[in-house]
Amino acid sequence: MPTALAPTPAFIAGLPKAELHLHLEGTLEPDLKLALAQRNGIELDQKTVAEVQATYEFNDLSSFLAVYYPAMEVLRTEQDFYDLALAYLRRATDQGVRHVEMFFDPQAHTTRGVPFADVVTGYHRATVDARAELGISSALIMCFLRDHSAESAAQTLEAATPYLDLIVGVGLDSDERDNPPRKFADTFARARELGLKLTMHCDIDQVGSIENIRQVIEEIGVDRIDHGTNIVEDPSLVAVVRERGIGLTSCPVSNSFVTDDMKAAEIVQLLHDDVKIMINSDDPAYFGAYVAGNYDALVAKAGLSLDDVVRLAKNSFEASWLDDDAKAGYLAEIDAYVARATA
Repeated sequence: MPTALAPTPAFIAGLPKAELHLHLEGTLEPDLKLALAQRNGIELDQKTVAEVQATYEFNDLSSFLAVYYPAMEVLRTEQDFYDLALAYLRRATDQGVRHVEMFFDPQAHTTRGVPFADVVTGYHRATVDARAELGISSALIMCFLRDHSAESAAQTLEAATPYLDLIVGVGLDSDERDNPPRKFADTFARARELGLKLTMHCDIDQVGSIENIRQVIEEIGVDRIDHGTNIVEDPSLVAVVRERGIGLTSCPVSNSFVTDDMKAAEIVQLLHDDVKIMINSDDPAYFGAYVAGNYDALVAKAGLSLDDVVRLAKNSFEASWLDDDAKAGYLAEIDAYVARATA
């Protein structure tokens, strides 16, 4: 039954939710960056949290990436990756996240000489400990950097084959310019053969955004689309994702950093068109908002109802790569939570 109650920040924080668009390297908070630099004997130009935060300045995707990748220099050992992931999982738990499917970028580390095994096992170990300590479930999605070569992506997939039991799927991120999805078609086809799920970034308002969305749907055959709100430009593609139940992992706060708009109108349109769109935090250490903060920002901008917010949370589980029983369990948690909150 629809309710007129407002979705307050307290309600949103406690609402069970999944997060499906989260870059682990994008959760590197300034205090952890400084601590890892000290542990690994790395001399940084910044000495305080405020000085690190002052470097987080960008106004589009390219300027963001120019800050994002150099910051990863402090990640050197398996323990570093473990500490990064566990710190995020603790924050996420505090914001009502019950399940998360997390991106990681091995090429950003292996090209610096960090062994692939240290990256994936450090992250995986954190997921195991977080499940035991916090009750949060999580899975890893290995992303390929689209501004690297297709051959590099194929080599990275090959390096991952001994660790496929630690990875649920593959994704595609980084600079979209002149790097269309079909550039990686063979690698994604191979990943599908290996039993992995597929998702790809279709960043907002890029050159060729709608063509890239068409490629991921019609040529690659992805299970989800990351960002992707430009799809509203083509109603026929909207109809396809609705029919196939393809989720769109929108990130309103990061949208407002890399463009001049959080895409609230598009998110609401897609939500009301019964597309499985949901809310995520992307790179929260850089954009200043974890997932509950993204819900809050969208509510403030778009005037969402409580029922809208609940639908977004349910979409996050329905579009996840959990099995049907697990999805049903989390959806029941939402219903129970809403019943208590509105009693």
